[in-house]
Amino acid sequence: MDGSNKQSDRPRRSRPVRVAEEIKQWVVERDLKKGAKLPNEAAMIQTFGVSKGTVREAMRILEAQGLIVTRTGPGGGSFVGEVSAHRARSLLANYFYFQELSLADIYQMRKLLEPELAADLAGTLTPTQLDELQALAERHPEPARTAEEEKEQHVSSLAFHSRLSEFADNRLLGFVIGFMARILREMTVYRRLYEPPNHALWERGRRHQIDLVAALREGDADKARAIMASHMAGAEEMMVAQEAQIRRQFMAE
Repeated sequence: MDGSNKQSDRPRRSRPVRVAEEIKQWVVERDLKKGAKLPNEAAMIQTFGVSKGTVREAMRILEAQGLIVTRTGPGGGSFVGEVSAHRARSLLANYFYFQELSLADIYQMRKLLEPELAADLAGTLTPTQLDELQALAERHPEPARTAEEEKEQHVSSLAFHSRLSEFADNRLLGFVIGFMARILREMTVYRRLYEPPNHALWERGRRHQIDLVAALREGDADKARAIMASHMAGAEEMMVAQEAQIRRQFMAE
């Protein structure tokens, strides 16, 4: 009884969606890599026991997801694709758009993960990578004078964290941190969390990023972890206060 109820509660998937999942499983089971050519349409129809229309729709679904690439002409056909990190984050962002994430939700994760990323990267980055992070940290030597400048500084600050995430050896850790930076950037813009300009937030954030790059150059994992932990705690406190101020202004209006 319970099993049947659970089954009935699950959303029913269309046949093309089910076949698309079967094709993905087929690819995984054969450990096919990017660029591997998939069977032609006739072989797909026979393999999965469905109509031509269903196969075509399933392939369109997979192509929209970036999992396959179709090329025409000589040597054409369908090939295994590779979903970029940018595309994957965009698809995931579409899901979280409806989940009403809070600053507390995001910083709960950031406070756990980003200090560990900083510690992992200490002493492992190349001079070129460190110089790139240094340039991002020092991009705005003066505090913002307008809301537009403040928005630009917020976006630049998060670009530092996004770039740092791309250097992670642990690709899952880097992906999650980069995704959180993206979500926070979008939240900052659409909630206008950059108004009014916050000089204390700029000064504290800039100093932390500069100090972090120095710790990474020194290869001091403990120091890098501590700086990032302090950076996350301070940023959360100030961003929450900024959001509360905006809400008070909105209610007053």
